[in-house]
Amino acid sequence: MPAFKINLNQGQPMNWQELAMTSHYQTAVAIKNALKQGHITDSTTGIEELIDALSRSDKRALRSQLTKLMMHIIKWQIQPERRSRSWLATIENARIEIEELLEEEPHLKPQISQLWDKCQNAANRLAKQETGIKHQFIKLTPEEVFKTEYSLDN
Repeated sequence: MPAFKINLNQGQPMNWQELAMTSHYQTAVAIKNALKQGHITDSTTGIEELIDALSRSDKRALRSQLTKLMMHIIKWQIQPERRSRSWLATIENARIEIEELLEEEPHLKPQISQLWDKCQNAANRLAKQETGIKHQFIKLTPEEVFKTEYSLDN
């Protein structure tokens, strides 16, 4: 249900949901203005929409990094002759990004298990597309994704 409210600056309907999806900063400014004008109910609606939008954004970032990490590990497995320092850096970078995201947003940790299969499916598709290798579906373990040390020496 879209949250239509009065746009306090122009007297037009404010769609908090749309605004929150467009710009978190502009939403925060609009909420601040609504609070300054004493529109508590309107501000509350805006805050709720902003929280939802931020949560979706964090989840998208986690999903993106997890998919990228898995894709490079799959490529590592199916294309050993193409292994490079660049792939190692990409794997490590994605791990760092995920670690930092989870440090900043610990509520996302349970999301990993919920996103796992979807990210794994996407990673397999992307690896197939990027390499041109029609490999069987590779099911990665959390150990392979987060703990295994990949090296050019192997």
